[in-house]
Amino acid sequence: MDVTIYHNPACGTSRNTLALIRHAGIEPTVIEYLKHPPEREVLVKMIADAGLTVRAALRQKGTPYAELGLDDDSLTDDQLVDAMVAHPILINRPFVITPLGTRLSRPSEVVLEILPQDGFGGAFAKEDGEKVLDEKGKRIG
Repeated sequence: MDVTIYHNPACGTSRNTLALIRHAGIEPTVIEYLKHPPEREVLVKMIADAGLTVRAALRQKGTPYAELGLDDDSLTDDQLVDAMVAHPILINRPFVITPLGTRLSRPSEVVLEILPQDGFGGAFAKEDGEKVLDEKGKRIG
């Protein structure tokens, strides 16, 4: 299965998502989006395909969100996307694209919605110990 993850290795949610994809037996294309940000058209498509608003795809924590005045409700989607393209740290992560769909995998287990359900060979827990899959590879909760 062709899977792409827009990844930030410094982010625990992104690392957990990548680990879940690999747990499914898939080696994805990993794009470190801070080093290789998506083109504007790709970003807009990812946001739309994930069913999100542009504002929902904006990351606030640990970014220049406030300094850039992005909390101004009068800003258009185009203006917000321009900010994300200029400052990729503003792109929330991780976005994952598979033939089954596109998701912003927050929390990381959201990625399970777009992975084949027969590929999990056992239990999986996040870095913090939270169990996501049981010993049969079935989602917990």
